[in-house]
Amino acid sequence: MISTSTALDVARGVSRLLLEEGYSPILEFTLPNGRRLDVAAIGPGGEMLGVEIKVALADLKGDGKWPEYLDYCDLFYFAIPPDFPDEHVPSQTGLIVADRYGGAIVKEAEAQALHASRRKAVTVSFARCAAERLSRNLEAIALSQTPNLVIPDAAEQS
Repeated sequence: MISTSTALDVARGVSRLLLEEGYSPILEFTLPNGRRLDVAAIGPGGEMLGVEIKVALADLKGDGKWPEYLDYCDLFYFAIPPDFPDEHVPSQTGLIVADRYGGAIVKEAEAQALHASRRKAVTVSFARCAAERLSRNLEAIALSQTPNLVIPDAAEQS
């Protein structure tokens, strides 16, 4: 979970950057292996891009799970705030520097091709996650605009 205001600012900047680059991002996306990316995005060609946000050096140094993301991403980046020491970011990944207003790709990620079956699983999971979040948001908006609306419980209708 994105747990600090700095991490949330970086996520916002990363999302803005990815949108500018033609990607469609969502925050906190769980991969089929159970690992959760801070930001996941699908590109215009169907490529999957993953971003792990780091705002504390101890968190970056103690993170041994990030290689488990690589099997589910065509491109993988670490994203850090502007004042973070970037020499500690693993050299085999891409690097984004971001704040709440936007971001920049400082080092391009090396592309790798996902196996077709894995790509399909990740893409379907991404689409379902995005659609479910949109539906929940639309429901919340509808409820906030109609405070006296009573929605019957599905169990009561049987």
